[in-house]
Amino acid sequence: MSRLKILTEHIDKPEITGIEGYLKHGGYRAVEKALKKMQPDEVTEEVKKSGLRGRGGAGFPTGMKWSFIFKGNDKPRYLLCNADESEPGTFKDRLLMEKIPHLLIEGMIASSFALGVKTAYIYIRGEYMYILHILQKAIDEAYAKGYLGEKILGTSYSLDLHVHPGGGAYICGEETALIESLEGKRGNPRIKPPFPAVEGLWGCPTIVNNVETICKVPFIINEGGETYANIGIGASTGTKLISACGNINKPGVYEIELGVPVEEFIYSDEYCGGIKGGKQLKALVPGGSSVPILPNRLITKTAKGEPRLMSYESLSDGGFPTGSMLGSGGFIVFDEDQCIVRNTWNFSRFYHHESCGQCSPCREGTGWMEKILHRMEYGHGRMEDIDLLWDVQRKIEGNTICPFGDASAWPVAAAIRHFRDEFEWHVLHPEEATRRNYGMGRSAEPIEQVTA
Repeated sequence: MSRLKILTEHIDKPEITGIEGYLKHGGYRAVEKALKKMQPDEVTEEVKKSGLRGRGGAGFPTGMKWSFIFKGNDKPRYLLCNADESEPGTFKDRLLMEKIPHLLIEGMIASSFALGVKTAYIYIRGEYMYILHILQKAIDEAYAKGYLGEKILGTSYSLDLHVHPGGGAYICGEETALIESLEGKRGNPRIKPPFPAVEGLWGCPTIVNNVETICKVPFIINEGGETYANIGIGASTGTKLISACGNINKPGVYEIELGVPVEEFIYSDEYCGGIKGGKQLKALVPGGSSVPILPNRLITKTAKGEPRLMSYESLSDGGFPTGSMLGSGGFIVFDEDQCIVRNTWNFSRFYHHESCGQCSPCREGTGWMEKILHRMEYGHGRMEDIDLLWDVQRKIEGNTICPFGDASAWPVAAAIRHFRDEFEWHVLHPEEATRRNYGMGRSAEPIEQVTA
């Protein structure tokens, strides 16, 4: 079956990386249309009509976010592209920037025009240094062709675009920490309000959008917001890039129309191709390391028995007791041989390392979770550790300046909620737990009663 590809239709063509190849396949039409035939507010209106939601993880409506930018003073406005892709299990923005950089640049120009921005930045993860050079080359090409700089395409609109490398900190993916880092300071999140749309980069109105989000804008301008809104399902409009990895036959980045059944995505030859080695599906992290893990019984069907779909609404159906989140689309699949305790410890180790340390619940709590999970994994756990772990994560969630604390707590809470039997087995069989994994346990049993 042929599926609509908004972002990746031409991504495998080598010539698409350069500007001549990009132009050959219809590139920069959206810039021509926006700058010569539309007003800035008309572009924003089309993005609103499209229902496009932020593709960085939060899923906030993009057009609505743009409408928040403060226009009540003469301060310059800024557009920042968040290319600090550091969420474990997520690697889809890297593909776009590496293979089709001009799509991002075109999206930045059109979005900047809509927002009244004269200077824009792409803040890229420091570990993506080779991609920074790809982007810089593409930016230079765009300047040479008159798509950037003064009076673009002979119009009155001018834009300068810069690419800036981060320092390798996951926390800089949080929009206010990104702004702090771009200003040359330590990447600590800011207290909000004021929100960046009012007081962001250098105290000026600022919008921060993810790479994939911005790359959707050219299609919306070319085809119209209503056309985009008719793709997908319900409020989950358009397509989504999914970074699929783990115990599957065909890991990689897939562009899907939102609404595809999770079962189809995992098992069809078009996508993941099923579980590697014919093993049993045990668990799924559908949206990157920060979202709740789902056990076998809640992956392909919701707690109500309805098919689970690849959409914002369906993946979150049931709330955290029985659902998860689409998040950034970091789709991590676990088979029957994977250890949930070890995986949870691995995630907690990451969050402890990456905490900026500004908030004590996060600074101390992530360390405690890592320590408790480490001793459970290595045969020194106590039964009371499970409740202690639950208590620690509960004291982190909702008590920090930025969502990082929540991101560190949710995976732990979900792991205990759905795989408590596996945690107990680690405590009761410490020596055996260091030699082998638990297996499926009760993860595939029908759900009887769910408690938060």
